[in-house]
Amino acid sequence: MAARVGILGATAYWLPSAALVSARMRRLFGVRATIDRADAVALTFDDGPHPEGTRAVLAALERADVRATFFLVGEQVERWPQLAAETAAAGHEIGVHCHRHRNLMRLLPRQVRSDLDHAADVIGQATAREPRVYRPPYGILTMPALAYARRAGWEIVLWRRDGKDWSARSSAESIAARILRRLAPGDVILLHDADHYSAAGSWRATVGAVELLLRELDRRGLRTAPLTEVAREPVSG
Repeated sequence: MAARVGILGATAYWLPSAALVSARMRRLFGVRATIDRADAVALTFDDGPHPEGTRAVLAALERADVRATFFLVGEQVERWPQLAAETAAAGHEIGVHCHRHRNLMRLLPRQVRSDLDHAADVIGQATAREPRVYRPPYGILTMPALAYARRAGWEIVLWRRDGKDWSARSSAESIAARILRRLAPGDVILLHDADHYSAAGSWRATVGAVELLLRELDRRGLRTAPLTEVAREPVSG
């Protein structure tokens, strides 16, 4: 009996992580991967700020007069608070990623709460914004993180299109092609403006991919839109 209870408890703990691959689980747990727009997609960036990568991405977005969402890491905001403030001041949406970039499966509930408390405080102070969206590291959600996000009033947002720009083998062309291959209106796009937790210098390919993506989005008549609109999950997930 004790073993069965332990298995059930462990299953409940990790079950929200299935939202990463299952539209049904996203609906069950109120997790988003789309925006409710037939004429737009959402650009999102994880793991920053980064003194070179973030500034290069911001410059590319500014040239195209495009706004995106940046899911910030608290420990990096502590290192570059002014850059986090500049990102917010440029009109981009600010989200919480974490304080330390760790797989939540390896953390106890109190560690998750402590991490998110710290992240929210640091990010809020640096940006003078109260974040409204949250994305866990690696897209892996656990029950303690889900409960925290609900109490904080954060929308949990994953993604539908991943450029895998964190890989050393990725190029601007391969990143853009991977995203554009099945891109549909309403999709949330995942990119990274930092290489703190990925291949060194990977942000350079991301910057090139952003320029290619924005050019193709314009050709297709697609805009970019913020995450904090009412979302609709597609039927096929």
